[in-house]
Amino acid sequence: IIPLWRVYDRKRLLTMLGVARISPCIQQSVHRACRRQLNSTAPKSKQPSILEADAGTYGTHVHHKITAFLAVATPLVFITPDHMTAGAFDKAFGVLLSANIAAHSWIGLNYVARDYVPKVSYALLPPARILCAAVGAITFFGMSRVALSSPGGLKGCAKGLWSGKATSEEKKK
Repeated sequence: IIPLWRVYDRKRLLTMLGVARISPCIQQSVHRACRRQLNSTAPKSKQPSILEADAGTYGTHVHHKITAFLAVATPLVFITPDHMTAGAFDKAFGVLLSANIAAHSWIGLNYVARDYVPKVSYALLPPARILCAAVGAITFFGMSRVALSSPGGLKGCAKGLWSGKATSEEKKK
């Protein structure tokens, strides 16, 4: 059974109970019941875990720097002609891009987990952080494999998504 104050916000609960205009005392008690508890049962550690990618200002700064790098470098490399980026540069940039996208998603998913998982249960937060790390690792290894082993790397893969299928007449030429 889920308590009403976990499902509804204060105004909706007051309206639903029909006490919005009745008594300030009842309004205060509903407000106290709906307010998020400040003292959670989750243990607080002084040193954040490595899985807490969103903890502190360091995680936030890294997240913003990665976002800025992705916003600037990715379009530059993708619009650069293929003959200028072919070879080792393409593979190195592909692995760097894979690491940045994986770290960006890992930190971003940790922000989402920190905001929404405690609303269900504080006990689910550590497994959710492990899942976020696993998704980041899978993203890194998958994109790195494409960057290193596919023809044209990540740039060739992205171009292949928009080029469409070759018809049988184009294949004969």
